[in-house]
Amino acid sequence: MTTDPIADLLVQLKNAQMVKKTKVVLPYSQIKAAILKILLAEKLVASFKIIAVKPHKNLEIVLKYSGFVPAITAFKRLSKPGARVYSGVDKLNRYLRGRGLTIISTSKGLLTAREAKKLKISGEILCRIN
Repeated sequence: MTTDPIADLLVQLKNAQMVKKTKVVLPYSQIKAAILKILLAEKLVASFKIIAVKPHKNLEIVLKYSGFVPAITAFKRLSKPGARVYSGVDKLNRYLRGRGLTIISTSKGLLTAREAKKLKISGEILCRIN
């Protein structure tokens, strides 16, 4: 059991892509599934599904590549369990001039910074991915 499932998910995805794996299987959690839904919508993973293996659930993630280049090239975990990072809606800046993705935990669930700005909702900045 890890104390930071978000960092664990991101590191596992990046490590799997570095060795050119097509699939990775991770233990299920709601926060991981929510992040994967965003990554799927942003076309950073090819697909994912929840696999029920008694007595646990797992996530099977199919990774995405453009030729030999992985879709996720880098990530940065901003808010950590020991040091939370919050941002108001006016402080949500575009990451990498719009080419990067910032995931924010809000009262409406997990959103991208673009969606949070549209809805005028602030929250905890979880991570940045490019």
